[in-house]
Amino acid sequence: MLIVRKSEVSGILESRSAELIDLVANAYRLHDEGRTSLPHSTFLRFPDAPANRIIGLPAFIGGDSPSAGMKWIASFPGNIRTGVDRASAVIVLSSLLNGHPQAVIEASLISAKRTAAGAALAAGLLLPDEGAGTTGVTFIGCGVINAEILHFLSTRLPSLTEATVYDQDPVRAAAFVRTAEEKAPGITVTVAREQAQALAAHSLVSLATTSAEPYLPVDAFRPGSTVLNVSLRDIRPETLLDAQNVVDDADHVCRERTSPDLAQQLSGNRDFIDASIGELVGGATSFRRDPERTVIVSPFGLGVLDLAVAQLVYEEAQKQQLGVAVDDFLTTAEAAPAAVPEASGR
Repeated sequence: MLIVRKSEVSGILESRSAELIDLVANAYRLHDEGRTSLPHSTFLRFPDAPANRIIGLPAFIGGDSPSAGMKWIASFPGNIRTGVDRASAVIVLSSLLNGHPQAVIEASLISAKRTAAGAALAAGLLLPDEGAGTTGVTFIGCGVINAEILHFLSTRLPSLTEATVYDQDPVRAAAFVRTAEEKAPGITVTVAREQAQALAAHSLVSLATTSAEPYLPVDAFRPGSTVLNVSLRDIRPETLLDAQNVVDDADHVCRERTSPDLAQQLSGNRDFIDASIGELVGGATSFRRDPERTVIVSPFGLGVLDLAVAQLVYEEAQKQQLGVAVDDFLTTAEAAPAAVPEASGR
């Protein structure tokens, strides 16, 4: 079995943003074609610490590089106060030949980058003229995810030149500006003093916060905005019912008190969902943007995206001879074959 560390994952995925967007698009296409297996995610919660959770995402993806495995990702928001990353993750890949574990891969970077690649993909698919004239974006939440989304948007939307950001913590907002200089050089970043000011600045918006309950008012966005609802719990359900809605998978996203789940409960159905990202990628939908209405993209985060990127990392690690190989991971002294005794000569 191969253990691949975070530094090695980082090196493998460096400068691959365009490739990762294509990889994620292909994973969405395979999912829409029914060439994946994707059980519901499992949420492990803690009675004495309700803000914390660990999610298990098992999945199989077919295609040219088939893969099976599971992502185990923890979110502990309180880590931020102590300078520790909020999220940590690991992916286990299993052999499709015999089911044995063949790789354990650090996955916080994989998770962040596949999320950002999916957001940039959706933005390109839904913006007028594939975003050719888009010059600005608003970010609510100045953490790792929105920093990665900025980087991937700069790849997918070359006309992007400015970003307006807002975070409840001014220190985090200031740190985001410094990170942006590295992630997306050439894009001017402005810190808004108020959330409403940030939302009024641009018609492309990315929400990546740790909010557990909706707080954004119905009129929060400019008419005709494209909203990347990455954190899933910022938008009041009434807003979704008045908007056009695109999701990655309706069965997965309409759970766990996400904004689409609350909209489903409020309306009694899922008629407010207009299309899936996979349908947009494959052209299997008649959905068209209404320029007067907001379109909200709500990606639950499918495990097949993680597997697609993890399989790339695994294959590259093998080629580059990276990682730590544990050849005896599945063997024990008791299970080892008995030694053959030497001949006595008689």
